[in-house]
Amino acid sequence: MLDSTVTTRTQEVLDRLNAALEGGDAESAAALFATDSYWRDLVAVTWNLKTVEGSTGVADMLTQQLAQTRPGRFQIQDGELPEEADGIVTAWITFETKAGRGWGLMRLKDDRIWTLLTALQELKGYEEHRGKRRPLGAQHGAQKNRSSWKERLEAEEASLGYDTQPYTVIVGGGQGGIALGARLRQLGVPAIVLDMHDRPGDQWRSRYKSLCLHDPVWYDHLPYIKFPDNWPVFTPKDKVGDWLEMYTKVMELNYWTRSEVKKAEYDEASGNWTVEVNRDGETVILNPTQLVLATGMSGKPNMPQFPGMDSFKGTIQHSSQHEGPDAWTGKKVVVVGSNNSAHDICAALWEADADVTMVQRSSTHIVRSDTLMEIGLGALYSEEAVANGVTTEKADMIFASLPYRIMHEFQIPLYDQMRERDAEFYAGLEKAGFQLDWGDDGSGLFMKYLRRGSGYYIDVGASQLIIDGEVKLVNGQVDHFDETAVVLSDGTRLEADLVVMATGYGSMNGWAADLISQEVADKVGKVWGLGSDTTKDPGPWEGEQRNMWKPTQQENLWFHGGNLHQSRHYSLYLALQLKARMEGLDTPVYGLQEVHHLS
Repeated sequence: MLDSTVTTRTQEVLDRLNAALEGGDAESAAALFATDSYWRDLVAVTWNLKTVEGSTGVADMLTQQLAQTRPGRFQIQDGELPEEADGIVTAWITFETKAGRGWGLMRLKDDRIWTLLTALQELKGYEEHRGKRRPLGAQHGAQKNRSSWKERLEAEEASLGYDTQPYTVIVGGGQGGIALGARLRQLGVPAIVLDMHDRPGDQWRSRYKSLCLHDPVWYDHLPYIKFPDNWPVFTPKDKVGDWLEMYTKVMELNYWTRSEVKKAEYDEASGNWTVEVNRDGETVILNPTQLVLATGMSGKPNMPQFPGMDSFKGTIQHSSQHEGPDAWTGKKVVVVGSNNSAHDICAALWEADADVTMVQRSSTHIVRSDTLMEIGLGALYSEEAVANGVTTEKADMIFASLPYRIMHEFQIPLYDQMRERDAEFYAGLEKAGFQLDWGDDGSGLFMKYLRRGSGYYIDVGASQLIIDGEVKLVNGQVDHFDETAVVLSDGTRLEADLVVMATGYGSMNGWAADLISQEVADKVGKVWGLGSDTTKDPGPWEGEQRNMWKPTQQENLWFHGGNLHQSRHYSLYLALQLKARMEGLDTPVYGLQEVHHLS
């Protein structure tokens, strides 16, 4: 099919869509969508993160939103020609709404819309000061008693939180809080990032010394400043920490270290929060309008309690407390758990000549790093992808454009390839007694992450130690501790000097319970997951990540987190929502998250 013909057909669909939208005809617009179709909107039309399904879902969304948000002027993006493959036309598009401008990705099947992604990029009249709008920096001319750039920053730092109040307070200064803080700074939203550590990046520096990112560098950029092209593919944790500290400084964030939130309370009458902060020993009361919990997927350790723990003569640590293997050379260590942290810790302890046993309590999905890089990520996040014109921004949009409802259908064939490619590797693990899974439906790592945020390991070497018997493997459930051992439910005793509980983390709404109240946590409900009705992700179907980066049932309370990719990509949409509210723009929310589960 000639490109010109594909372009003409694509533009005709967009013209019909524009005409229907301009005429306020939700039904005619919905009729352009296929029977099985998906419109995923990131803030542009719904002021929410929302996926609607089928023409009926599109019609309902437009009926409620069309007059208020006025989407239109859909057109093929300049410099991008639609492409057709296997009967699917893919087209990059741009559009406008009453409040802003956006871009997206549309797929046509039989000249009807199959998938549509619309993502707000900027607010009209409140565009970021970048590119041609960048600040001059210098103040040319002569002026008495002028303040320098540095002096203005110092004055702001001294005032914000004391003489003036931030519009937004972000609790948690890891990559999520830092990325959002940078976005808000560029949008002119006064914000303070609160973190209890001594320095930005200490969240990473304090972890076990062998920790590296398991995601590749192309997947992990922060907003505005990308890693240099000589950066390691897999970043060591101390290097991550240094980058975050540098980033916080050069992006000029109001970042309060050694600052712990003691409690927060929302006043419905004023629409403001009262946040009590212990800032390096000083009590400071902040009164923001918006409160963001950016405490992360790995923010609240899940530390199970077993009989006999108090009488155990050795050391018991959660994996988040484990600093590394150096003190345990020649000692017996039991690691309870079999996901990423457990494997990393076991491997590092083995390297330090500790006697290591892993306790696997349930099956784990394992994929080899190089295989994941080649088959799972290579088309979007790799040096080859960059060479093919797939920028980080494009890759994020392509990934976001696949609706969660059908994403597993695209993932299953990839993981089938991985299973075939590494068949000998998996046979070795099974022979060693390791319990493997590929997710409830065979869709592998990404779907496990999106659904439950756990249950997998990206292998960078520890699996071979299990195959070779260098790291001992025991399957079972912990029953209790005695003075010198972990005792499993079948009576197996595992003597230990150190027990590392690599038992994961709880739902982020646990932080809402601790900092605000259990009532507010229950009002918000479970955070994370899609409602896929798979293990640890109970239904009903939600269609988006529960309560993440979008309005919740608690007014002016937001959740932000995830990996570096999600912190980068979704921080934009959260920042735009906060900016719009600060400026008093109309933000009618379609499909506010309902609560089906409390945690």
